[in-house]
Order: sequence, then structure tokens, then C-alpha cells
Amino acid sequence: MTKNVGSIDRIIRAVLGIALIAWALTGTGQYAGIGWIGVVPLFTAAVGWCPPYSLLGINTRGVKKA
Repeated sequence: MTKNVGSIDRIIRAVLGIALIAWALTGTGQYAGIGWIGVVPLFTAAVGWCPPYSLLGINTRGVKKA
């Protein structure tokens, strides 16, 4: 499991994940439960690895190959 999520990408994912979870916790209405999907971007931000990125060969870390 090689890390493939860069620092800016991780920050965006973390903010989005926290916002979605906050919406799920505080929101009312029939779509508030969808906010729990925010666990996914929060997890990928914490781990630094995104499965779809691996499948598609995307790497936002900017690591230069030797």
C-alpha cells in the first residue's frame, strides 16, 4: 500500500470529510444521513492512500522517481 495522496489533496479530503460528518450530526432533513459518507475521505486523508487512485495510476504526492 504505497501512499498516493499528496498533502494538499489530504487537506481537502480531511476538510470535506469533517464537513460531511458535521452535516450528518447536526443536519436535519431526509438527506442528512448521506453525510456519513464523509468517513471515506477522512480515512483516505488519514492513511494517505486512495484505492481508486491506485487503480487509475494517479499519484498526487509528487514523488520523483529515481
